Amino acid sequence: MSDFDLVVRGNLVLPDRIVEDGYVAVRDGRIAGVGTGPAPSARDAQDFRGHWVMPGVVDGQVHTGSQAGQEGIGIASRAAAAGGITTMVDMPYDDPDPVTDGSLLRRKAAIVDRDAHVDVALYATIPADGTLDGIPGLVEAGACGFKFSTYEASPTRFPRIADDVLYEAFRRIAPSGLACGVHNQDQELTRRNVAGAIEAGDTGWDAFGRALGPLVEDLATARIYEIGAQTRSRAHAVHVSTARGFEICGMYRRAGHAATVETCVQYLMLNEEEHVRRLGARAKHYPPIRPKAEVERLWKHVAAGDCDFVSSDHVSWSLETKSDPNIFENKSGGPGLETLLPAFWTGCEEHGIAPTMVARQLCEGPARHFLLADKGALAVGRDADITVLEPGRFVHDPSRSQSAVTWSSFGGREFRVRVAATYLRGGLAWDGSRVRNEAGSGRFVAPRPA
Repeated sequence: MSDFDLVVRGNLVLPDRIVEDGYVAVRDGRIAGVGTGPAPSARDAQDFRGHWVMPGVVDGQVHTGSQAGQEGIGIASRAAAAGGITTMVDMPYDDPDPVTDGSLLRRKAAIVDRDAHVDVALYATIPADGTLDGIPGLVEAGACGFKFSTYEASPTRFPRIADDVLYEAFRRIAPSGLACGVHNQDQELTRRNVAGAIEAGDTGWDAFGRALGPLVEDLATARIYEIGAQTRSRAHAVHVSTARGFEICGMYRRAGHAATVETCVQYLMLNEEEHVRRLGARAKHYPPIRPKAEVERLWKHVAAGDCDFVSSDHVSWSLETKSDPNIFENKSGGPGLETLLPAFWTGCEEHGIAPTMVARQLCEGPARHFLLADKGALAVGRDADITVLEPGRFVHDPSRSQSAVTWSSFGGREFRVRVAATYLRGGLAWDGSRVRNEAGSGRFVAPRPA
């Protein structure tokens, strides 16, 4: 009789070290052993020596429901499996009904249990009118965090929440221990700058970045952390693209406040001079992709350990929504589930940063942030979520995507790894070329502190 259900051999990537020629042993969907030397017997023994073996990625910022009827959790989770992601943290701004009360969150959790190929944790939010009565029910239903915005991207689905309402929401959420994540963009400056650009006929590929310069982002970031400090809550800026944003977060941390910061892989791997110039609206994001010099400053903060985690901010807008010659008329964001891991790994390698940083930023960090105690580590007792990476040089081809769209800002980019296998609780979800598990293999996961 075999000792274990599954044993995976390879070079283990842990947050603090690399284990050459190690193994991970799985029993009943959990990690039952991690070691080196001769591997124990197993019903399914997978020899990936020469490959990297790391925890399944936790993508802390995914938008599967922004366009009713286009993607959804089922299709997005297929792309996640192909990208080595075993847990998606899905945003609450679904079309037509954002997740603003416990019944809506439970309804979405049921869709996860029915359709998902990977596990999914769910953000919650509040309605546009600022009503806060739904917060206790959302916490009880298993929300992993709350998301707000200082900018109105949509009057009902993605509204601006005023500072005084944010203050009260943060205060009420604080006892739960959940983080209050905020889209950090100053509304007044944004609207004034965009209106001025349009009036002047300044609507080309570079106009968006100038209209939403660093001040638009940094002012909002500072307000988020000050509200967190005043309410003794976990204040989190969800996509910081400036070095100043990291500096502001550091100021609050050093003062003893629970400030956290996240950036997205596109702010580390794309730049204005090269990629936005070439790709135009395909590379339009909130906040904008920054100049190369700013990108390099961000990498210094990543290398220094100042970032809590890196995410994709995935959203599958069609190319029809990214093709207007007026940059301001295009949707913001793009697909990213299949490129988060290979792109960030490649960026770390190019900047001389050890693979351990990938495990910290894509696995351990987001799992800790969202209180997902069973996720993010190759450790005994954790869920057996495992990603295997083949080293080499691989050109990204988005036409083969498992997502709802087949384009990417990373199309044609050479990555230093590819996802050779993804295991969800010990079951094969992706074999390197196709999704192998069934819809419903994924589960809704609620926060559970370690």
